[in-house]
Amino acid sequence: MAGHSKYKNIMHRKGAQDKKRSAMFSKLSREITVAAKMGTPDPAMNPRLRAAVLAAKAQSMPKDNIQRAIEKASGGDAENYEDVRYEGFGPGGVSLIVEALTDNRNRTATNVRTSFSKNGGNLGASGSVSHGFDRLGLITYPATAGSADAVLEAAIEAGAEDVESDEDGHQIWTAQESLHEVAKALEAALGEAESTKLAWRPQTPVDVDFDDAGQLFKLIDALEEDDDIQTVWGNYEVSDEVMEKLG
Repeated sequence: MAGHSKYKNIMHRKGAQDKKRSAMFSKLSREITVAAKMGTPDPAMNPRLRAAVLAAKAQSMPKDNIQRAIEKASGGDAENYEDVRYEGFGPGGVSLIVEALTDNRNRTATNVRTSFSKNGGNLGASGSVSHGFDRLGLITYPATAGSADAVLEAAIEAGAEDVESDEDGHQIWTAQESLHEVAKALEAALGEAESTKLAWRPQTPVDVDFDDAGQLFKLIDALEEDDDIQTVWGNYEVSDEVMEKLG
């Protein structure tokens, strides 16, 4: 198991997400509703719903909002959303995987293609970049959860595959089929996680320079501004020096 994180940029800059709280709540609600509709409305019995609720709590989403999103799944007016994945290439040869929940595939595909083309990227065919990623479970904890050694020990005991720790926190990776069992064991040892989700982990990160990083983040911002887009994953690595220049 590794102990140091080189992937804190994979999920884009958290600060940019924090500035979009209203849009974030909308996306979290959509995921909760879809998860509840696909299975039981009880988070304890529905792994996807449990992960969605944990993600919402981690962003301080009010309990009433969470409950309304769950109840909406059983209502007659609940929209029929489906999972859609897009793959493409960004500036600097970066590979991107875009996950969406949509009730209109044509609208979402058009918006995603436009975001790529206007921001120095190219939308690829299905499978064009996902072969360069591993589909894994990802459990994140804040730095306050414990020292790197303590978290590593807890992760080993829980059956996790890899741990990355830095000043921002701890990222614990596991096989996707073991995600919720490992998350449950970690919760007993470390408390509630910040997030528990399925993730795309790049096999070979790509270093991005200042010029490409600026354009890349514009592309990611454009994608994330779309209500249908839930998550953008990439294999990019941006140095601290470049991040400081970007402000």
